[in-house]
Amino acid sequence: MLLDTPSLYFRAFFGLPESITAPDGRPVNAVRGLIDMIATLVRQHSPDRLAATMDADWRPAFRVAAIPTYKAHRVAQGDAEEVPDTLVPQIAIIEEVLDAVGIARLEAPGYEADDVIGTLTAREPGPVDIVTGDRDLFQLVDDARPVRVLYTARGIRNLQVVDEAFVTAKYGIPGRAYADFATLRGDPSDGLPGVAGVGEKTAAALVTRFGSLAAMLAALDEGVVDGFPAGSRTRLAAAGDYLAVAPAVVRVASDAPLPDADLTLPAKPRDPGALVRLAAENGLDSPLNRLLDALTG
Repeated sequence: MLLDTPSLYFRAFFGLPESITAPDGRPVNAVRGLIDMIATLVRQHSPDRLAATMDADWRPAFRVAAIPTYKAHRVAQGDAEEVPDTLVPQIAIIEEVLDAVGIARLEAPGYEADDVIGTLTAREPGPVDIVTGDRDLFQLVDDARPVRVLYTARGIRNLQVVDEAFVTAKYGIPGRAYADFATLRGDPSDGLPGVAGVGEKTAAALVTRFGSLAAMLAALDEGVVDGFPAGSRTRLAAAGDYLAVAPAVVRVASDAPLPDADLTLPAKPRDPGALVRLAAENGLDSPLNRLLDALTG
């Protein structure tokens, strides 16, 4: 099980009131919420191994160089992400808790958590469950292995299981074609413009007809007319510069430089002393006990 940790702690922060505080009055709603999420996931899905992936770089330079608008609307100052002031200090606590419990916490310099997930998924021969609220990771579903996304849009206790059939039913495309579909359609939440004039229906028709973005571009270069919805050939030709660079932005990496890590669920806390301190400082006794019970039960 691979956790898109930033997606989960943002969800916890916005889903729980800031009146959930440490003994000294600091909000710890994101910390408590994430701990309870992990406990619920472990209890309900019984993974053999678990990794909490992190953003070492939320807006990687290679993506910005290709498409300067990538996540530009979420920049606060310099290259910093716009994050609520009361969430920022909670992220450090989350990292300390994960380390003290002994849950593997992985990141790669210059890459996002999505890329860490993509790399771990590529390395893993067996089943993988990816827990996220980010549709970008739908591109990794693979029924043959299987790789599934446990999508949190409806909450952690009402996860949507996303497989190839889900992607096909939802978007009308082949089950493993989400990245090509998203490239054509664009994604305003990530500052990805897409092809002007090509919406979901046209993007789905193109991907379904040609099977892949590469095959579609080859047909365009060869002057093929059949299979292109009315007006789409002109729009695609005009977007040539975008289509040349966008796939490298949209596709999650499968080769991020990751350290070797033991993803086995901890049978006992890695650092009991640190965990006792964190529980006392942040009022986390109950959620941490629930998490430890789930991990060892």
